[in-house]
Amino acid sequence: MLTISVKELQINEEIKDKEVRVIDSDGSAVGIIPIKQALELADERELDLVKVAPQAVPPVCKIMDYGKYLFEQGKREKEAKKNQKVVDIKEIRMFSTIDTNDFNTKVNQAIKFLKSGDKLKVSVRFRKRAIAHPHLGEELLDKFKAACEEYGTVEKPSKMEGRALVMFVSPKASK
Repeated sequence: MLTISVKELQINEEIKDKEVRVIDSDGSAVGIIPIKQALELADERELDLVKVAPQAVPPVCKIMDYGKYLFEQGKREKEAKKNQKVVDIKEIRMFSTIDTNDFNTKVNQAIKFLKSGDKLKVSVRFRKRAIAHPHLGEELLDKFKAACEEYGTVEKPSKMEGRALVMFVSPKASK
C-alpha cells in the first residue's frame, strides 16, 4: 500500500519531554503540565497522549484515541486518492500520405480520447523522401486541428522532432 504522507507521531511513553502543552479530547486547552501528569490524565480517560506539534515550545500533545485517529487518516487519504483524476497522454500517429478514411478513423479515435479527458500527442511521421515536404504534414495537422476543435484545444503547436511533426492537444473543460 502506498501512503500519501508518512508522519510518525510519538504516543504515550515515547514522548520524552519534561513538560508539554496538553489539549483535551474535546479540543479545550488543559495547559502546560509535566509529562507524567499528562500521561495519567490520558490514562484516566482510557485514551492516548499524542504529540501533534513537536516543533512547538513546549511541544503540543493531544489526548485522543490514536487507533481511531489512524483509521480516520487512512479514510481521508483513500478519499483524496479516489477523487484525483489521472490524465493520460494518448498518441495518434499518422503518416504524411494518409488516406481520407484512415484520417477520419484517427479523428474519431482522437475525439473519443478527448471526451474521456485525456491529452493527445498527434504525430505525423515522414517516410524516406517525404521529409523534404514538411508542408504536407503541417496541412494534415491543420486539418486534424479543425476536425477536433470543438472537443480540444492545441496546447503546443506543431514542431519537428526527428522525422516526425508533433502537436499536443488538451481536452476542453467540460461544463
